[in-house]
Amino acid sequence: MSAADWAGRDLGERTVAYDEKDAILYALAVGAAATDLDLVFEDRLRVLPTFGLTLAQWAPDVLAAAGAFDDRAVHGSQTLEVHRPLPRTGELRLSARVGDVWDKGSAAIFDVIVECDEFTATWSLFAPGFGGFGGERGPAQAASAERPVGRRSVVQTFATQAALYRLTGDRHHIHIDPEASARIGHPTPILQGLCTLAATTLALAAEQGAHPADLIALQGRFSGPVIPGDALDLESWPDGAFELRRDGVSVISDGRAVFA
Repeated sequence: MSAADWAGRDLGERTVAYDEKDAILYALAVGAAATDLDLVFEDRLRVLPTFGLTLAQWAPDVLAAAGAFDDRAVHGSQTLEVHRPLPRTGELRLSARVGDVWDKGSAAIFDVIVECDEFTATWSLFAPGFGGFGGERGPAQAASAERPVGRRSVVQTFATQAALYRLTGDRHHIHIDPEASARIGHPTPILQGLCTLAATTLALAAEQGAHPADLIALQGRFSGPVIPGDALDLESWPDGAFELRRDGVSVISDGRAVFA
């Protein structure tokens, strides 16, 4: 079966329930402080929009389980469009499908789209060994715009962050087991990309004087690993663009976060 045959494939629907405890655990896992009462205290709770990504994580897993690619595939990039705030507690009815499948020669990129009334999210999954099927290469990566030096700040991760974030749904072994992470070239388990991306939105909201629950659009390309405990350098610009670096090397590029 060619990678191209997966384009447009329906991945099904699920109704996913959660409560305030789940939303609070998520906020703590991505770096909310105990003093952020409207993120960690049920009486004042506002749910972070990126929490919805944990509720939709089943969709790319369904595609993997169906055999579209193997365990060499990595999460290449993520987008999130927020349509309305997530309620404190309740159920979301999610539908998922494969969007475009791009042929990069040595690899394929599968876009997995998840939609509900509250948000639309797209996972782009880079699958080595599944290209070369004669399909379109897809949009070229935009050349980096010449920008003035942006605002600088730090995103501080913590040593137990990957272990804590696993409890929100992403239990892939590379985030907890050194033997598993070593098999992909990292002797220390790495932080989940979606955790890093969500943690960055907290810092960006603080810089802009916005509330992180007012996020309405987010995107980022995962371009390097993060180790729990790393202090990451964040550079951002007034139009919402940002780049996150570890020791001068990009770990999230082509970033953009917009708040209402």
